[in-house]
Amino acid sequence: MKHLVLLVTGIILLSSSIACYPALILLDQIAVIVDSDVIMQSEVKARTKAIKTQISNSPNGTLPADDVLTAQVIERLVVESLQIQMADRRGIRVSDAELNEALQSISAQNGLNLTQFRQAIEQDGISYPEMRDQIRRELKMNRLQQGIMRNRIRISEQQIKNFLDTEVGGVITADEYRVAHILLPNPADANAKQIAAVKQQADAVRKRLDEGADFQSLAVERSAGKNALEGGDLGWRKPGQLPTMFSDVAQEMEIGEVRGPIKSGSGYHLIKLIQKRGAKAEGNVEQTRVRHVLVRPSEIRTNEEARELAESLQEEVVEGRAFDEIAKLHSDDPGSALSGGDLGWSRAGVFVPKFEEMMNTLDLNKVSPVFRTEHGYHFLEVTGRRVEDFSERFKQRQAENYLRNQMFDEELEAWLREIREEAFVEIRS
Repeated sequence: MKHLVLLVTGIILLSSSIACYPALILLDQIAVIVDSDVIMQSEVKARTKAIKTQISNSPNGTLPADDVLTAQVIERLVVESLQIQMADRRGIRVSDAELNEALQSISAQNGLNLTQFRQAIEQDGISYPEMRDQIRRELKMNRLQQGIMRNRIRISEQQIKNFLDTEVGGVITADEYRVAHILLPNPADANAKQIAAVKQQADAVRKRLDEGADFQSLAVERSAGKNALEGGDLGWRKPGQLPTMFSDVAQEMEIGEVRGPIKSGSGYHLIKLIQKRGAKAEGNVEQTRVRHVLVRPSEIRTNEEARELAESLQEEVVEGRAFDEIAKLHSDDPGSALSGGDLGWSRAGVFVPKFEEMMNTLDLNKVSPVFRTEHGYHFLEVTGRRVEDFSERFKQRQAENYLRNQMFDEELEAWLREIREEAFVEIRS
C-alpha cells in the first residue's frame, strides 16, 4: 500500500500546485473524438494554417469563410484518423528510411534538395516536424488504401478481353518507342539537283554513323529537326504518335539500329531506335531449365566435409551416374530433390547471383564444377533454354492495371463514405 499512498500524495501535491496559479491557461483542447482517437484543437489550427498557405500560394486560389474551411478541415482529419487507426490495427508501419526517401522525392519534384525544401516549408510558417508527421500519415493511409482496394476491386477476364477489343484498349496496350532523328532538309522549292545534293549530305552523315560517330552529337551538329539540341530525341511515342514514315520502320528495328536516309517531302531522315517498351519488348522472356544438387554444412557435417561430399558426387555424375538419382539420394534441397534436382523453367533474377552466373555461363547439358553460395555447395546442369512469348499476358496486365486505376478513385470514395458513416464521431467545438 505504501506505493499507492505515495502516488495519491503526488496527485494531491500536483493538484495543490495547480491551484496556486488560478490564471493558468489551458494550452490545448480536444476538438473531436473519433472512435478510440482524439483530434486536438492544435491539430485543427495547424492543418487550417497549412491549407490557407497552400490556397494563398495558388495563382487562382480563393479562401472560403473561416467556418467553412474549419468544417472541411475537421472532416478531413476525421477521415484520416479512421484510416490511421485501421492502419495501426493492421500493423502498417512507415520507417524513417522510407519517410526520408519520400521527402527526397517530394523535394526533387519541387526542384530542391532536402535542405532547401525544409527552408521553404519553414519560410511558409509550417513546422517541418509536423510536415514529416503528416507525410508519414499519408504514406500509411496510402498503403492501407492500396490493400483495401486490391480486395474490393475485382476485374474479370471477360472485362479485360472486352477492353482489349476496343480502340482505346489497343492504344493503351500498344508498344512505345524512343526514337532519335536527324533531318537534312531540302531547300524551299528545291530542284532535282538540290535534292540530289541533300541526298549526298545524308549519305555522308550515314557513313559517319556507320564508322562509329555518335548519333546524338551528329544530330546537334547537322539536324534541322526541332529536337536537334536534344540529340534528335523524340521521346517515348506510340506508333500512332510517330511520323508516318517512322512508324512502320521503328516497329521492325532493333535497339541501337540506325535506318535511312529515308526520303520525304521535307528532306532526308536518319532515325535511330534508342529504346522500346511494351508487350513485344518485354513479353519475350528468356528462360532456363536447370537441375542441381545441394550439399549443406550442418552440425554433423563441417564446411570442408560438405565441400568434399559435393565434389565426390559431382565426379560420379561426370563419370556417368544419373544426375536425378544422385539428387534424389543426396541433395539437401527438399524442394527439388524428389524431382531429381529439377528446378523447372525460370527467368533471370530468380536465383542468387552466384548460382545464376554459373547457370548462364554453362553450356547446355554440361555438369558444372562445384561452387558455393550462401545456401551451401552446389553443382548444376542446364537442361534447356528457350524464349517464351508472354506478350499477350503482358497486354492483359496492362489492361487490368488501366481498368483498376479507372475504378480506384470511385471505389475509394465509396469505402471512405462507408467507414465515416460507421464511425463514432463527437465534435466538441
